[in-house]
Amino acid sequence: MTKDQKVVAIQEIKDLLQDAKVVYVADLQGLNAGKSSDFRRQAFKQNIKVKVVKNTLLQKAMEQIEGVDYSEMFQSFKGNSAIMISETASAPAKLIRDFRKKEEKPALKSAFVQETFYVGDNNLEMLANIKSREEMIGEIIGLLQSPIQRVVSALQNKPETVEAKAEEAAPAVEEAPAAETLETPAAEGEAPAAE
Repeated sequence: MTKDQKVVAIQEIKDLLQDAKVVYVADLQGLNAGKSSDFRRQAFKQNIKVKVVKNTLLQKAMEQIEGVDYSEMFQSFKGNSAIMISETASAPAKLIRDFRKKEEKPALKSAFVQETFYVGDNNLEMLANIKSREEMIGEIIGLLQSPIQRVVSALQNKPETVEAKAEEAAPAVEEAPAAETLETPAAEGEAPAAE
């Protein structure tokens, strides 16, 4: 590879990484052409970009990215490497995990997810279970809505209870005038006697 080709390759990697919030580096070595193509097809369906890269070029591209220090990942850049870029934090890990149900590879080398670094294949299951920002927001909204829904439900049922209490109170109101009429003649009878 000429120097110009290396510069172009580094720029391509930088373009992929520039605004990426989820970056995985995986080892695809050992997958034949058919299996590798199947892996890429599944990644494409899940909106995951996959690119096989040279470790030295990947490291140089990451060193040139401003705002993120990828140096924790560099130790894992040995052998065959492929970068996986996704919008969803757990999508690449789930893809690797599901693909490994049938194959020995791919293996996770390292990942940068939610501003945290994970180095080693032992982090795969944990990464597969990470909830995306949207999922977490959805859960929080659901938790916040639950008490509000109870209050709304209680308020919606309140007119029924007010009406029921009004109906219960109505017969008592009707009985009260009858009691007053009994007392009124007695009061009238007492008044003339007092004169």
